[in-house]
Amino acid sequence: MGIRIRKLSYALGAQIEGLDLTRPIGESEFGEVHRAFLEHGVLLLRGQRVDREQHIAFSRHFGELDRHDSLPRDRDPDHPELLMVTNRERTDGQPSNSRYTGQLWHSDMSFTLVPSLGSLLRAVEVPPVGGDTMFANMTAAYDALSPGMKRLIDGLHGVHQPERKGADQAPQWAEQNRRLNPPVAQPVVRVHPETGRRALYIGEKVRRFESMTEEESQPIIRYLLQHATRPQFLYRHQWQRDDILVWDNRCTMHIALGDYEQALERHMERTTVLGTPSGHVAVDAEVA
Repeated sequence: MGIRIRKLSYALGAQIEGLDLTRPIGESEFGEVHRAFLEHGVLLLRGQRVDREQHIAFSRHFGELDRHDSLPRDRDPDHPELLMVTNRERTDGQPSNSRYTGQLWHSDMSFTLVPSLGSLLRAVEVPPVGGDTMFANMTAAYDALSPGMKRLIDGLHGVHQPERKGADQAPQWAEQNRRLNPPVAQPVVRVHPETGRRALYIGEKVRRFESMTEEESQPIIRYLLQHATRPQFLYRHQWQRDDILVWDNRCTMHIALGDYEQALERHMERTTVLGTPSGHVAVDAEVA
């Protein structure tokens, strides 16, 4: 029957049906998937009972995979291409370092000099309700800005910090994270290298603009975040076990919602496709 594509929302997202990732994917099949990826920004593949090697193999179709050297505590020791997003306790009985991963509006790896092209997140165990992920269409959000606001933000660089909700509960992680990931200044408006479309590149990990103080920057940042997360730009994904969700970090941002019973298990595994170099280490210290 071939691949079928069904839109998930008005703003972005499509479900790919008729694709079995337990078998090799042909060039023609992946071409359809890739075209849908560029068009819809977020792709859903349901009922994919794959193992870790098959997850990684499918991910490689999108490009070179990150080995997550910037997040060594979160990657799987046997498969560094896999980042654990889990609330499972560690083997030493301590809480998972990644239990709060993603609970801020962000684009994956924006705090690095090679931010992610795309991410592929597999749901291994999910609570019966809650634990959803929301996505924002940053191309549509940029297009809806006034000409004056577009002129204002053109040329600005947001300083992305490697922050994480709840990281204060893991001081060793926070110290290592700051050492491995100095603040990186990324353009607020990025041009998609494949579609040529402009998109906002902002998130809650951005507290200020380069060469500006936080006090000066925050009103504009707050406005852009509120604007980009208006309902008409959003898709909310309700996870099912064995879902694989693929998204384009160059034109979307997302947030993991902590709206579930924390005693229940939520275990996800993510591959991260490397993108093109972008931004630079922020050269100016913030003026208090």
